[in-house]
Amino acid sequence: MSAPTEHVEGVPLVHAEGVRKHYGRLEVLKGIDLTVRRGSVCCLLGPSGSGKSTFLRCINHLEKVDGGRLTVDGELVGYRQHGGKLHELREREVAERRRDIGMVFQRFNLFPHMTALDNVIEAPVRVAGVARAQAREEAVQLLERVGLADRAGHYPSELSGGQQQRVAIARALAMKPKLMLFDEPTSALDPELVGDVLDVMRQLADEGMTMVVVTHEIGFAREVGDTAVFMDEGVIVEAGDPRQLLVNPEQERTRAFLSKVL
Repeated sequence: MSAPTEHVEGVPLVHAEGVRKHYGRLEVLKGIDLTVRRGSVCCLLGPSGSGKSTFLRCINHLEKVDGGRLTVDGELVGYRQHGGKLHELREREVAERRRDIGMVFQRFNLFPHMTALDNVIEAPVRVAGVARAQAREEAVQLLERVGLADRAGHYPSELSGGQQQRVAIARALAMKPKLMLFDEPTSALDPELVGDVLDVMRQLADEGMTMVVVTHEIGFAREVGDTAVFMDEGVIVEAGDPRQLLVNPEQERTRAFLSKVL
């Protein structure tokens, strides 16, 4: 386990206020308001094209917001405020802040020419300046944590999709993030491989990792999530306790969606 990261007491880890995003004339996010408490799991649900993944990418400034405010641990994402105006940070400053946010994508994005162990070691050594021996020791522990200690020397092409995704999770954890973002982490996997990845995510939740998860795994959202957020057409239709929202949603649009996926 990594050492606790310093944080601002009482401040939510993620806070979105009127967040907007558009591509040309297409408005993808239409004023998102959302708070994610430290140590909680927030699951974003909804049909394809609803803006879930775009919002997730805004959290670590892979996408720039076009309106509103978005903070992680009390700091603006991608911007600083001066003289009442927002000024975009330089890419180096963005990258520095992004260290605290781990992200796991649908596709595993592992370096194909590196072993599982080397994939996990790479960022701590090159980005964080960790000594290679220390990074190696921590990478071995992380691979053991995700159940892949015996695959450390294997290349991505020698691993199943589920194993590659677990390596990707270990790689994100290697930077000791305070927040983990998951963008449909099981959607590219064969059904029989989904369980192992979800088990690792459950373990992270049990250990108190703050997580924002875009997922179609309704069972995971119900069992592990502290908050379920249903999005459609760039807005939050409703949000609340997953045990309540997924069983007895208030909005007709939510009921229609769940009737097709449950």
